[in-house]
Amino acid sequence: QVQLVESGGGLVQPGGSLRLSCAASGSISTIYAMGWSRQAPGAQREFVATISNDGRSNYVDSVKGRFTISRDSSKNTVYLQMNSLEPEDTAVYYCRADRGGVGIVPVTYWGPGTEVTVSS
Repeated sequence: QVQLVESGGGLVQPGGSLRLSCAASGSISTIYAMGWSRQAPGAQREFVATISNDGRSNYVDSVKGRFTISRDSSKNTVYLQMNSLEPEDTAVYYCRADRGGVGIVPVTYWGPGTEVTVSS
């Protein structure tokens, strides 16, 4: 009931910036949080950032001070502003939406991903 589409990935030099976008559609009113995870080649998928409906955000320690998650409720879109990018940030970035509430079966939805490559 929720569809997610990421955009904004690409190739960037170390120290550069990118802004990822994730547009959500479907049963938007049932989503209580959205966020981003990433998966580097040969590694497990890891949590990056999340933002709840009340505006509270959380980040993995490795991106604190460099990444900022935000949302535009009018456009049903969440963003990830990535600054001071490092080669270690290279990964496929996946948008996540968590649906739940009273009388609702909890479900996590994932987008197809957008690739970010940080290299000279």
